[in-house]
Amino acid sequence: MRHGKKVNHLGRKTAHRKAMLSNMACSLIEHKRINTTVAKAKALKVFVEPIITRAKVANNQTTEQGRHNRRTAFRYLRNKYAVSELFGTVADKVGDRPGGYTRIIKLGNRLGDNADMAMIELVDFNDIYNAGKPVKKKSTRRGRRKKAGNAPVETTAQTEETTVEETKAEE
Repeated sequence: MRHGKKVNHLGRKTAHRKAMLSNMACSLIEHKRINTTVAKAKALKVFVEPIITRAKVANNQTTEQGRHNRRTAFRYLRNKYAVSELFGTVADKVGDRPGGYTRIIKLGNRLGDNADMAMIELVDFNDIYNAGKPVKKKSTRRGRRKKAGNAPVETTAQTEETTVEETKAEE
């Protein structure tokens, strides 16, 4: 039975597991995609997505709250270059995405030990999948009704000619 087993320990002690996930998260942020086993990719997804959310939210907050989120991300990643990349390019790219920043693609089995392999990548940085999609404008959730009085008035060439003739006649 797996009662109360919420974390996949990945066959490692706690300190080793945290260090491994931190290193994998830094590599993912730096390279935008990495190859690993399926179990490690699933554990990395749970580890890195809240950190990316903190980076995204920090762009819209005051300096104190943003600084707190940056320090919290540094506590997990322990690499200042990865943190600056995360709060710079990655946070700008995922700013309009409500969640689901990573994608896991299964690759098959590894030759040496037949382990299930997968590629985990940041969704917005994949040019192949995003090539055909147009860039969406940010829309509001509430619909706006147009008033009848604010309808645009159509102008034709004939009405413009008459106004030009009228102004000449007035002079």
